Amino acid sequence: MRIVINTLVLLIFAVMITACNGSDPAAPKNDGSDSTFSGKNELPKVTVLPPAVAPSNETVVLPPQATTAPKDLGPIVWPLPLPEAQSAATPQAVQVGVRPYFLVDDMSEGELKTKLKSCADGPFKRTDFAIAHRGAPLQFPEHTKEGYLAAIRMGAGILECDVTFTKDKQLVCRHAQCDLNDTTNIQATALKGKCTGGRCCTSDITLAEFKTLRGMMEAPTKDWRTDLYANRSGTLMSHAESIALFDAAGVKMTPELKNMDRSIAGYSLDDYRQQVVDEYKAAKIDPSSVSIQSFNLPDILYWIKNEPEFGKGASYLIKFLPDPTSLAGLYAQGVRTISSSLDGLAPLVGEKYVPTAAALAAKKAGFELVGYTMERDGMPGNTGDMTYGRMDVLAKEVGVKGVFSDWVGTTSYYASCMGLK
Repeated sequence: MRIVINTLVLLIFAVMITACNGSDPAAPKNDGSDSTFSGKNELPKVTVLPPAVAPSNETVVLPPQATTAPKDLGPIVWPLPLPEAQSAATPQAVQVGVRPYFLVDDMSEGELKTKLKSCADGPFKRTDFAIAHRGAPLQFPEHTKEGYLAAIRMGAGILECDVTFTKDKQLVCRHAQCDLNDTTNIQATALKGKCTGGRCCTSDITLAEFKTLRGMMEAPTKDWRTDLYANRSGTLMSHAESIALFDAAGVKMTPELKNMDRSIAGYSLDDYRQQVVDEYKAAKIDPSSVSIQSFNLPDILYWIKNEPEFGKGASYLIKFLPDPTSLAGLYAQGVRTISSSLDGLAPLVGEKYVPTAAALAAKKAGFELVGYTMERDGMPGNTGDMTYGRMDVLAKEVGVKGVFSDWVGTTSYYASCMGLK
């Protein structure tokens, strides 16, 4: 019995050795010339031997080695917003973050909460209803590249650059001409010596000097905001750079002309008004993708008269809508869009948000309406009911075409869920 077992073991080893060495004369030979496997669901067995120990009667074919030199990409040129913006513009990149879910969970039970919860898995899309107010200043310093990119990734369809000017007559993104003390690190730099009258203005410094500053969270930092990213972000941008970034991301633009708190020699208000439009023309931006804003009616009327393609989409900012007679006068002058405060459109009356008579009158008169500013007004006490309750009234009862937000993911969640464009 032991002899039989030993014989069987020897036969098994012999078969295994023959299979490994490929010496079976009846086996089909594989010379490497056929890359197919005759329909078998297995990979070929490949034995790679170091050249030093390869049998002298066999040829070892190694995979070809890459010999192409790395492609010369040329010099690095500033600005470089395009790759990031393009990736942020893809539908897959729209990410609303956790805040909308927190707000929806916080809501009272009801039809609106049920609808919003049904959209928890998306898909979320870019929508013009979601307008980024100065970027994403709930967490990132306003009017900075990092804040703009965050807003783009959260689905903003329109982004805002408040436009001011520098000493060398260059346009930059800043909320006010003389807010550098509160929104940048200028007081920690040598540029503080160029400030006048205790205020630091963009018109005190050149564009090159402006670009050396870092954007900071608006001081004093509100208790619902964070300074967590302030020291690691805050890339300031010129108006032209914001146009390039937004255009690459495929989003629309809403610049806002600011007050000329201080003038500079050889630069008039009309020069300022015209330069804003000229930079969009130079970048070949379609006027339908731009809605210039101002709190000053003469600015709006300037664009309507001198740049009608841009003027017809201009937005007149006013905290509370005027009476019907004044509305008729605005319409007669060519104004078609009005942006108003949330309380000016749908204030809280008792326990419900209710459209104002002025908002309903403006819609009836043919105006398009925009509301400002979600995730800012009412913070930090805003609940889910307050946020989405008011947003629902603005969209369905007032009929606004968009809402500014300091954290646009909240708005794009709602707009995507409701199928808004």
